[in-house]
Amino acid sequence: MPPPGNTLSIIQKLTSAYKLWRDYWIHFDKLTRFGLGVKIDGLFIETMQNVFIASRKNREYKKIYLDKASDKLDLLKFLLQIAWETSVLDNKKYISLSQPLVEIGRMLGGWQKQTKTP
Repeated sequence: MPPPGNTLSIIQKLTSAYKLWRDYWIHFDKLTRFGLGVKIDGLFIETMQNVFIASRKNREYKKIYLDKASDKLDLLKFLLQIAWETSVLDNKKYISLSQPLVEIGRMLGGWQKQTKTP
């Protein structure tokens, strides 16, 4: 089964959100940059990695990587919320990162439904 047409769109949206994140991350104080910031950065990369791998796998293995991507995305959104609650990210930055991630989550959920075994 070929990857759905929106696979590239998911990857593009993740890449765009990641670039925005990198612009914000470099301005964190040293303690936050190398603590929470590193963890958030890693989750962005792991999410992109799992989506990319899922796009190349057959249905059986695709589900495994989509589930991993979904879990990483959920944790990523949670840690961004923590960054916002601790005033590491202001409202504007938090919203500009959260909105595309919510959309990516919906797209990923739709893809997961497509790969469920009948």
